[in-house]
Amino acid sequence: MRVMQPEEARRFLLHATGKPYGALFALALTTGMRPSEYLALRWSDIDWQKEIVTVMRTLKKGKGWSFAPTKRTRSRRVVKLAQWVVDQLRVHYRLEVAQSGLTPMATQPIFHSCSGRPINSDYLARLFKRRLREAGLPAMRLYDLRHTAATLALSAGVSATVISEQLGHATTAFTLDV
Repeated sequence: MRVMQPEEARRFLLHATGKPYGALFALALTTGMRPSEYLALRWSDIDWQKEIVTVMRTLKKGKGWSFAPTKRTRSRRVVKLAQWVVDQLRVHYRLEVAQSGLTPMATQPIFHSCSGRPINSDYLARLFKRRLREAGLPAMRLYDLRHTAATLALSAGVSATVISEQLGHATTAFTLDV
């Protein structure tokens, strides 16, 4: 496991902003959601006025891609979004409209491939490593964005209880142990 330091996170986000899946990386780095959770988000999961996103499902790979409820009830949760992340998601939404000429359906995944299919997490992990290299940062796993989000929040003074709830952990003790 490796986590980004605050300056590394800033450099990464500055580099990723405006590039494909930049909004996805901003969401991942600031919310600590699991890749299977943010890849399963639909437009209807965002409450633009309250600036929250509801995590209710995951993206699973079997013989094909499918959406499934989160493994644990505790994993179903509401996550507060930073204002600048909401702004990035709005830009992403407008790009979707501009590219297709249609308003995205509420049930459509927020992040998808050019063909409209769910994003393969292996592809996303390779893209993430490429973005890190381009930004001059050391390699890390895509899942480490989750740990980075929690670590940055703790170092900023956010309570462990709030972080535990945001991550969907069963207990605060588990959050602090990890």
